[in-house]
This record gives sequence, structure tokens and C-alpha cells, in this order.
Amino acid sequence: MSQINNNNRLIAPISQRDRTQGATNASIVLVEYGNYQCPHSGEAHRIIQQIQQRLNHQIYFAFRHFPQPQIYPQSQKAAEAAEVAAAQGKFWQMHDTLFKYQTKLDNGYLVEYAHQLGLNVPQFLRDMTNHVYAGRVAEDLESGMCSGVNSTPTFFINSYHYEHPLNVESLVEALLQAGKHCNYRQ
Repeated sequence: MSQINNNNRLIAPISQRDRTQGATNASIVLVEYGNYQCPHSGEAHRIIQQIQQRLNHQIYFAFRHFPQPQIYPQSQKAAEAAEVAAAQGKFWQMHDTLFKYQTKLDNGYLVEYAHQLGLNVPQFLRDMTNHVYAGRVAEDLESGMCSGVNSTPTFFINSYHYEHPLNVESLVEALLQAGKHCNYRQ
């Protein structure tokens, strides 16, 4: 993934490794690079939830990690916690929890969330201590940088960078337009 994106396009297509929701055959594909500690990503999370309710089966959504520990010191750990939860079949539950409590992401809280979600806590602790999923988080980060991502949240609609206002109405309009004008499949 050494190429740099100069065309404002998503370089890494959605694959089996991605964390996705929705119909895989949807005409609208939305990819977000987000950060669990970033307040703007938190607001985007609430917007995406509203959009998913409105557009339901019309949208295929993928979340990719873009931690920025130099700005958000807990973001790397939170991303790894989401991946540890994914290994136990609870990515989206942990994802929602991390955004719900994004000001409480230090180790004690992460363990508490793991317990509340019914995860195997000893395994969670081992995986977190050994940074088992740090490489996976780094892959998301690298794919984002190659696609021109430099802040969170950053969105791509049908592989094109979305550069308009981040609110429900603007994003829904852009998604519906993309669905009408593009027979997209990565």
C-alpha cells in the first residue's frame, strides 16, 4: 500500500477484513475513518446511526480505525479494544459503547465495557496487553493515509471522498445521489 492518493479516492477497497454493516449488494457504500476519542467522530457516529435507520437496506457501511494518539491519547487503545471485541463477535457492541463513553477510555473503563458486553475478560486483558490487534489497526491507519485521510472523521461514498458538511441532511442527499448515479461495487 505504498502508493499515495492524489485523486481523493479510496485506495483500499472494502474486503472481508473490514467491519461492515448493511447489505453487501447495496448501491451505496459508505466508508468512515474514525477515532473513538475524537468528538467529531462521536458526532459522526450519531449521524451515521440516523442515516442507517433512514436508508436501511440501501447502504453498506464500513468503519475503519484512524487513531491519532498524538492528539487523542486513548484512541489507539480504544481501537485495539474494538478489535479484541471483534475477535469475540462483539465489534459493533464495543464500537457503540466506545462512542457512547468516549471521554472514558482508559484501561479500567475498557475492561468494564468488556465485562458489560459479556466478553471473556481474561482473554480481553491478554489480547490488550499483548497488542494482538495493533497490526490490524495500523493497516486501517495506513490505508487511510494512502487515501488522503489526515483527520477524523473522514468519509468516502462509493469510493469518493465526501467533502461537504457533516450533518444528516447533507450526507443523506450525497448518499442518495451516489446511489442514483453510480452502479458501484468495489
